[in-house]
Amino acid sequence: MRDDLAASVAAQGDDDRIRAILEQVCQTTGMGFAAVARVTEDRWIACQIIDRIEFGLDPGGELEIKKTLCDDIRRCGEGIYIDHVAMDQDWRTHHVPIFYGFQSYASLPVILPDGSFYGTLCAIDPSPRSVSGPAIVAAMQDYARAIGAILSAK
Repeated sequence: MRDDLAASVAAQGDDDRIRAILEQVCQTTGMGFAAVARVTEDRWIACQIIDRIEFGLDPGGELEIKKTLCDDIRRCGEGIYIDHVAMDQDWRTHHVPIFYGFQSYASLPVILPDGSFYGTLCAIDPSPRSVSGPAIVAAMQDYARAIGAILSAK
Protein backbone atom coordinates (compact mmCIF):
# COMPACT_ATOMS: atom_id res chain seq x y z
CA MET A 1 0.00 0.00 0.00
CA ARG A 2 1.10 3.48 -0.81
CA ASP A 3 0.78 5.07 2.65
CA ASP A 4 -0.98 5.22 6.00
CA LEU A 5 -4.24 6.55 4.52
CA ALA A 6 -4.48 3.60 2.12
CA ALA A 7 -3.75 1.17 4.97
CA SER A 8 -6.37 2.87 7.16
CA VAL A 9 -9.02 2.71 4.43
CA ALA A 10 -8.31 -0.99 3.84
CA ALA A 11 -8.59 -1.63 7.60
CA GLN A 12 -11.96 0.17 7.67
CA GLY A 13 -13.23 -2.10 4.91
CA ASP A 14 -12.07 -5.31 6.54
CA ASP A 15 -15.58 -6.18 7.67
CA ASP A 16 -17.71 -9.23 6.90
CA ARG A 17 -20.86 -7.09 6.76
CA ILE A 18 -19.36 -4.91 4.01
CA ARG A 19 -18.21 -7.97 2.07
CA ALA A 20 -21.74 -9.42 2.38
CA ILE A 21 -23.26 -6.20 1.03
CA LEU A 22 -20.85 -6.22 -1.92
CA GLU A 23 -21.88 -9.81 -2.63
CA GLN A 24 -25.50 -8.61 -2.63
CA VAL A 25 -24.57 -5.79 -5.02
CA CYS A 26 -23.09 -8.32 -7.46
CA GLN A 27 -26.15 -10.57 -7.13
CA THR A 28 -28.64 -7.70 -7.50
CA THR A 29 -26.94 -6.06 -10.49
CA GLY A 30 -25.50 -9.15 -12.18
CA MET A 31 -22.13 -7.42 -12.24
CA GLY A 32 -18.82 -9.09 -11.50
CA PHE A 33 -17.10 -6.28 -9.62
CA ALA A 34 -18.32 -4.25 -6.67
CA ALA A 35 -16.35 -1.93 -4.42
CA VAL A 36 -16.56 0.61 -1.67
CA ALA A 37 -14.04 3.36 -2.26
CA ARG A 38 -12.81 6.23 -0.13
CA VAL A 39 -12.97 9.18 -2.51
CA THR A 40 -11.32 12.52 -1.83
CA GLU A 41 -10.55 15.43 -4.09
CA ASP A 42 -7.30 13.80 -5.15
CA ARG A 43 -7.57 10.08 -4.31
CA TRP A 44 -9.65 6.95 -4.99
CA ILE A 45 -8.72 4.20 -2.50
CA ALA A 46 -10.39 0.79 -2.40
CA CYS A 47 -11.96 0.14 0.98
CA GLN A 48 -13.35 -3.33 0.14
CA ILE A 49 -13.82 -5.24 -3.13
CA ILE A 50 -15.52 -8.25 -4.67
CA ASP A 51 -13.79 -8.95 -7.99
CA ARG A 52 -15.02 -11.76 -10.23
CA ILE A 53 -13.91 -10.08 -13.47
CA GLU A 54 -10.20 -9.85 -12.62
CA PHE A 55 -10.19 -6.06 -12.55
CA GLY A 56 -7.09 -6.40 -10.40
CA LEU A 57 -7.63 -4.26 -7.30
CA ASP A 58 -7.31 -5.17 -3.64
CA PRO A 59 -8.36 -3.21 -0.56
CA GLY A 60 -5.96 -0.30 -0.17
CA GLY A 61 -5.32 -0.23 -3.92
CA GLU A 62 -5.77 3.00 -5.80
CA LEU A 63 -7.04 4.32 -9.10
CA GLU A 64 -6.11 7.68 -10.51
CA ILE A 65 -8.98 9.91 -9.38
CA LYS A 66 -9.41 11.65 -12.74
CA LYS A 67 -9.81 8.24 -14.39
CA THR A 68 -12.92 7.43 -12.35
CA LEU A 69 -16.56 8.44 -12.48
CA CYS A 70 -16.52 8.44 -8.68
CA ASP A 71 -14.84 11.85 -8.82
CA ASP A 72 -17.98 13.14 -10.61
CA ILE A 73 -20.15 11.57 -7.91
CA ARG A 74 -18.06 13.23 -5.19
CA ARG A 75 -18.61 16.62 -6.82
CA CYS A 76 -22.33 16.31 -7.63
CA GLY A 77 -23.55 13.93 -4.92
CA GLU A 78 -25.72 11.97 -7.38
CA GLY A 79 -25.57 8.34 -8.47
CA ILE A 80 -24.70 7.25 -12.01
CA TYR A 81 -26.34 4.20 -13.60
CA ILE A 82 -25.35 2.97 -17.07
CA ASP A 83 -26.99 -0.13 -18.54
CA HIS A 84 -24.99 -0.35 -21.77
CA VAL A 85 -22.15 2.08 -22.41
CA ALA A 86 -21.91 1.35 -26.16
CA MET A 87 -25.60 2.14 -26.66
CA ASP A 88 -25.70 5.22 -24.41
CA GLN A 89 -25.38 8.54 -26.24
CA ASP A 90 -23.92 10.26 -23.17
CA TRP A 91 -21.37 7.61 -22.20
CA ARG A 92 -20.20 5.71 -25.29
CA THR A 93 -17.34 8.15 -26.00
CA HIS A 94 -16.49 8.98 -22.39
CA HIS A 95 -12.84 8.32 -21.55
CA VAL A 96 -13.46 6.36 -18.32
CA PRO A 97 -15.54 3.44 -19.69
CA ILE A 98 -13.27 3.30 -22.74
CA PHE A 99 -10.14 3.19 -20.54
CA TYR A 100 -11.42 0.40 -18.26
CA GLY A 101 -13.50 -1.45 -20.85
CA PHE A 102 -16.72 -1.72 -18.88
CA GLN A 103 -20.18 -1.77 -20.46
CA SER A 104 -22.32 -1.43 -17.34
CA TYR A 105 -21.80 0.78 -14.32
CA ALA A 106 -23.63 1.72 -11.16
CA SER A 107 -22.25 4.01 -8.50
CA LEU A 108 -23.58 6.25 -5.80
CA PRO A 109 -22.28 8.23 -2.87
CA VAL A 110 -21.69 6.67 0.52
CA ILE A 111 -22.76 9.28 3.04
CA LEU A 112 -21.99 8.82 6.72
CA PRO A 113 -24.82 9.36 9.25
CA ASP A 114 -23.36 12.78 10.14
CA GLY A 115 -23.94 13.85 6.52
CA SER A 116 -20.30 13.77 5.43
CA PHE A 117 -19.23 12.21 2.14
CA TYR A 118 -17.08 9.09 2.59
CA GLY A 119 -16.81 7.83 -0.95
CA THR A 120 -18.74 5.59 -3.31
CA LEU A 121 -20.34 2.23 -3.70
CA CYS A 122 -19.73 1.17 -7.28
CA ALA A 123 -20.17 -1.83 -9.53
CA ILE A 124 -18.88 -2.52 -13.04
CA ASP A 125 -19.06 -5.28 -15.60
CA PRO A 126 -17.63 -5.79 -19.09
CA SER A 127 -21.11 -6.88 -20.28
CA PRO A 128 -24.28 -4.78 -20.43
CA ARG A 129 -26.54 -5.11 -17.38
CA SER A 130 -29.89 -3.53 -16.57
CA VAL A 131 -29.04 -1.40 -13.54
CA SER A 132 -31.04 1.80 -13.98
CA GLY A 133 -34.48 0.47 -13.04
CA PRO A 134 -36.17 1.68 -9.86
CA ALA A 135 -35.78 -1.61 -7.95
CA ILE A 136 -32.01 -1.78 -8.47
CA VAL A 137 -31.55 1.94 -7.80
CA ALA A 138 -33.49 1.59 -4.52
CA ALA A 139 -31.50 -1.50 -3.51
CA MET A 140 -28.20 0.27 -4.26
CA GLN A 141 -29.31 3.26 -2.16
CA ASP A 142 -30.11 0.90 0.73
CA TYR A 143 -26.72 -0.79 0.38
CA ALA A 144 -24.90 2.57 0.37
CA ARG A 145 -26.77 3.69 3.52
CA ALA A 146 -25.92 0.42 5.26
CA ILE A 147 -22.25 0.76 4.35
CA GLY A 148 -22.20 4.34 5.61
CA ALA A 149 -23.65 3.18 8.94
CA ILE A 150 -21.06 0.39 9.24
CA LEU A 151 -18.16 2.69 8.42
CA SER A 152 -19.31 5.36 10.87
CA ALA A 153 -19.36 2.82 13.71
CA LYS A 154 -15.68 1.97 13.22
